[in-house]
Amino acid sequence: MRWWDIDPVLELERDLFPEDAWSRGMFWSELAHARGPESTRCYLVAESADGRIVGYGGLAAAGDVADVQTIAVARDHQGTGLGARLLAELLRAATAFECPDVMLECRVDNVRAQKLYERFGFVPVGFRRGYYQPGNVDALVMRLTTGSDSGSAAGSDPVQGTDIND
Repeated sequence: MRWWDIDPVLELERDLFPEDAWSRGMFWSELAHARGPESTRCYLVAESADGRIVGYGGLAAAGDVADVQTIAVARDHQGTGLGARLLAELLRAATAFECPDVMLECRVDNVRAQKLYERFGFVPVGFRRGYYQPGNVDALVMRLTTGSDSGSAAGSDPVQGTDIND
């Protein structure tokens, strides 16, 4: 993801997460840490064949722990495997950051996302009450410990017709 992707990403963000969408400033702040030798972030966009952004994801690294910050897939691309492909790329980034542990928060009412994370080996480790505001929705905290062969946990099934760019 680059700065010129922020506006189309924001459109998708507002459509998918109307109550708790990220702001332009939040994306700018994350992207400020995504380049250079001291980078601690990886943000990706997925584009359809016609160049439309149909998904995005982000990961932050701190020490030996990475945190999946966000994954989103356009409604017309849900169920195509794109979310899995984005997650696989983020897990590869966690490996590159040398983070054997990956954390994430997921809305307790987002069963589809929970099932995706479980397929990749994430396990529930707790809750954050009222985490998603203003809706006061709890977050399920999940963790993946990949160990020394973390690259294999990332998966690699590509989704045809969708390019993922960082």
